[in-house]
Parts: sequence; structure tokens; C-alpha cells
Amino acid sequence: MLRLASPLALTLLLLAPAAARADACDGLAQQIAEATGGKVGRRSGPSIDIKVPGSIKIDLTCRAEPIVQASSGDPTPSALFFRDLSIASQLLVGEPAGTVQSVLGKAYQTALSERRKSFIQQNGWSASCYTDSAGSIRTLCSVGRIPPG
Repeated sequence: MLRLASPLALTLLLLAPAAARADACDGLAQQIAEATGGKVGRRSGPSIDIKVPGSIKIDLTCRAEPIVQASSGDPTPSALFFRDLSIASQLLVGEPAGTVQSVLGKAYQTALSERRKSFIQQNGWSASCYTDSAGSIRTLCSVGRIPPG
């Protein structure tokens, strides 16, 4: 005789992978906050705000592959902007923060000089920067793993 799972058991079974990703994302957000001197802020869906000192905003988004991004409303982002994003990125992609910071610097300079979003791929991860001299967010840079496939 075929026995069907209860609706509750079926729901829990379907939610288990999402819960595991959420736990991993929450843990990664906590590691980033500790490494940057910040604290974990509010979560909205797959995104978690990480509050760091100053005018920098860091956001971790966990989907198939997590992405960390930082934004700044300053006319020119500070060295702290790139340092904090590089530290967060090291935890995310496993590359040394100095390597990530160098690639982010190139992406930022390209975005400024070419007035477009700059995207650089390297060793299974990517960095991108966007600048807008007139917007409330003057600089937005992100780092994430490149999904397989």
C-alpha cells in the first residue's frame, strides 16, 4: 500500500535546502561583519545588510552563488571602501584580499574612465564596478563566484 507524506512533512522537505542556504548565508554575513568591524543588519529575502563604520554600505546576497557588494555616496570612495569590500570578498571567493583589492581597483578605474560598468573575471570569480557622478550612490562594486556551467 502506498503511503503519502503529510502536507507538513512535504513542506519541511521542500524548505530544507532553502533553510540550509539561509544558515550558510547568515554565517557568512556574521564572518564578514566580524572581519570588517561591522555588525549584521536586517535581512530582506536573500539579502543581508552588514553595517560597517562610515558611509559604506555592504550587502550580501545569497542565491546559487553568493555576491557581496559595497556602495558609497561619496564623490570618490575611500580606501576603507575597497579594503572592507576586499576583506568581505576574500571570505566569499577565497582569494587573498590584496588580490581582490587590486582587481577592484582596476574595475573602478575602468568604470571611471570609460563611463560604463566594468566587469573583470578571474579564476572563477568576478568583480564589477559602476560609477555615477550625479546619483545618490556614486560607486557600486560587487564580487562573486562565477556560477559553473
